[in-house]
Amino acid sequence: MSITLYHHPFSRASTVVWMLEEVGVPYELRWVDMMKGEQKSPELVAKNPMGKLPTITDGDVVVTENAAISLYLADRYAAGRLAPAIDDPQRGTYYRWSMFAPSVIEPGLIAKANKWEFKPGQVGWGTHEHMIDAMESAIAGKDFILGTQFSIADVIFGGTVRFMLRFGTLEARPAFTAYNERLAQRPALQKAEARNAAIIAERGLGK
Repeated sequence: MSITLYHHPFSRASTVVWMLEEVGVPYELRWVDMMKGEQKSPELVAKNPMGKLPTITDGDVVVTENAAISLYLADRYAAGRLAPAIDDPQRGTYYRWSMFAPSVIEPGLIAKANKWEFKPGQVGWGTHEHMIDAMESAIAGKDFILGTQFSIADVIFGGTVRFMLRFGTLEARPAFTAYNERLAQRPALQKAEARNAAIIAERGLGK
């Protein structure tokens, strides 16, 4: 049974298309018209009570949240290729930076954009400057999160870096731009971007 991704190209589900292309398993995209609020439909809320994208079904299994979907797909369908073996010490680094994107970078960006007032020691993302420095340390002197080996952690973390560079919310340090260029060479990413772009054109979303 193929995987179904509830999808809109202007949501985080667009990155899940990249994940699926990297894993290389059959999948179906199920259009969700976010402009009409279809992500809050009874069908989707029954699967994801948050009423948000991305949501995938894999047979009877339902998985939500970008990082969780990535880790699930890699462990189930690409273990040893896109995910380190369970007993591999690299697993720690893999988990660390996979979780850093949603738990530190995303709230840190929202905090900066909205000029929240807080004490850095009381929030998980600390100061914006320390967060950016930590991001750079994850890839400094390396091709990918795990060194020379690409993993699904690079889709999670790298997808966030790409988004931030695209919208100018991340300083274009050489480590970030070079990493972004390496990711852009991934055939799976190119296929995913083409598929998302085709849906944008088909649905007239770029107008």
